[in-house]
Amino acid sequence: MQQSSPEENNIRGPQFCINDHIDIVVEVLKRLDGPSLGVAACVCRLWCSVARNDSLWEHLCFRHVSSPPPSSVRPVVVALGGYKRLYMVCVRPVLSRLSDSDLVRRVWTRDEVQLSLSLFCVDYYERRLGGGEASASSSLMFLCNPVNV
Repeated sequence: MQQSSPEENNIRGPQFCINDHIDIVVEVLKRLDGPSLGVAACVCRLWCSVARNDSLWEHLCFRHVSSPPPSSVRPVVVALGGYKRLYMVCVRPVLSRLSDSDLVRRVWTRDEVQLSLSLFCVDYYERRLGGGEASASSSLMFLCNPVNV
C-alpha cells in the first residue's frame, strides 16, 4: 500500500465535506419524501438538526399542492404541533394509499388541502380534550379512512 505525499494531496485539491455546507444539506433533504427524510435524520447530529426544521416538513406537506396555501395557514399549523405532525397525521396516510403512478401525477386542489387541515385540527382537539374510547364513536377521524363506492 502506497502512502501519498503531502505534495500529492495538494495536487488533488481540497477535500469536500457536505456537512460544511448546510445550505446544500437543506437542498438535498428538501427533495426527499417523508420516510427518507426520517432516515436521513439518523445520519448524524447535523442532519438530524436540519431534518427537524419545520420549513422542510412544510415543503414536504405542500409539495403536491397546485397553489401555495394562504399565509394564515402557517400560524394555525404551528400552534397545532407543526408541519411534521401535519405530515404524519394527514398527508402520509393519504400518500400511502396512492399508487406510485398516482403520486407522480397527483396535484391536490385547494379543497383537498382545506379538508386535510380540518382533519388535522379535529385530531388535535380530540387528543387535547382527552378523546379516548368513550368519544371514539363521535370522532370525525373516520373521514381519513378510504371508502369503497
